[in-house]
Amino acid sequence: MSADGEFERIAAIFAPLAADFPGALGLTDDAALLQCPPGFELVVTTDALVAGVHFLWPGEPELIAAKALRKNLSDLAAMGAAPLAYSLATLLTAECDLAWLRRFAAGLAETQRLSGIGLSGGDSVKTPGPPTFSITAFGLVPQGSALRRNGARPDDIVYVSGTLGDAAVGLRLARDGGGEGLPDHDRAALIERHWVPPLRLALGQALRGVASSAMDVSDGLIGDLGHIAASSGVDILIEAARLPLSDAFNSAMKLNHSRLEDALTGGDDYELVFTASSNQGMRISQIAADIGIRLTEVGRVAAPGGTPGVQVLDASGQVVPLTRTGWRHF
Repeated sequence: MSADGEFERIAAIFAPLAADFPGALGLTDDAALLQCPPGFELVVTTDALVAGVHFLWPGEPELIAAKALRKNLSDLAAMGAAPLAYSLATLLTAECDLAWLRRFAAGLAETQRLSGIGLSGGDSVKTPGPPTFSITAFGLVPQGSALRRNGARPDDIVYVSGTLGDAAVGLRLARDGGGEGLPDHDRAALIERHWVPPLRLALGQALRGVASSAMDVSDGLIGDLGHIAASSGVDILIEAARLPLSDAFNSAMKLNHSRLEDALTGGDDYELVFTASSNQGMRISQIAADIGIRLTEVGRVAAPGGTPGVQVLDASGQVVPLTRTGWRHF
């Protein structure tokens, strides 16, 4: 089947991605039909990826697809939502030929398989550049149970999933090279974290009714915790010595290819950071064991001493000065 035209491309490349989502209507109509079951709320999130801004270009199309979809799934996880469907807008340059698109679709299909989400529709246009991909994802959460940023309270404990800083170091290695002396397996692990964010959907859903606030770490731990602090009207104190760091990150740090600030402000981690009452400790440990995920206590919530904010403390309780708080577009 030829896939030279827009509708031929849709039928050949993208319609298979929508086969398991009935509301997509086979991608034959102008829009999809979404049903929200009684007692549930619809969670909606949109993220765009621009070549040269959010990912290196040229890049492997399978990895670009994985990053684009997983970014949105991270937002659903941060709200405690179960994935339902997503729509996709692709702004493509001449380099994105049919072979490229088929590989891109394969990357989407693999992430769909792992997450249970389905394609509901979208749009595809030409652009002189750079290539851009925008996804709107939809999820479901039981009425009134969505995780929010505004529920942190003094004396809550701050937790984070997985490890921090790997993606920031991986981006630097992929973009700039270097990393002399770093074992090949550590280099590969760090670069992979830049391209393939973790899926934390099961964790987000398990934290409903347990976490008092939550969000994903996309722009850096300190910057994102700042949103929780501002929304909740609290101070947040992070202990630098407690930060969860991978073996690969520690290897890079020993060789002066990474620094602690990468873990605090580097961004692109797509882990979940959340707060919970101290009496939830045993339940959180059980969640970690059930899912098989690392959850680390990294700090606590305090009553605000002035404008709500985040401070990082060293082992002696002194404030650690930072040159930045996280990624900012503007």
